[in-house]
Amino acid sequence: MFGPRVPTVTVPEIADDVYLLDVREDDEWLAGHAPGAHHLPMMELPTRLAEVPGDREVAVICRSGGRSAQVVTYLLRNGWETVHNVEGGMGEWAAAGRPMVDGDGQPGRVL
Repeated sequence: MFGPRVPTVTVPEIADDVYLLDVREDDEWLAGHAPGAHHLPMMELPTRLAEVPGDREVAVICRSGGRSAQVVTYLLRNGWETVHNVEGGMGEWAAAGRPMVDGDGQPGRVL
């Protein structure tokens, strides 16, 4: 479906200095996201591509890993070299007990 194997990273493997790119929709982001993540809905990526740094590691996350895998493929085809799909997405993030906040800075949930 995505062509060549999409590079992945597990939630525990994500270092604190990785650029975490959340490609979910606004309502999903507002319900709960990783503190410090950068929000860029998947459908806006082509017009906002310059916002994604090309000089550092990028981990792309969505709810379960499907949309983020598509974004990783797109970034790789457009010159990004160090980009990974977060295996299991925000569902796995929550299951691992990693912090989440909602749009008001309160404890978040996966939508």
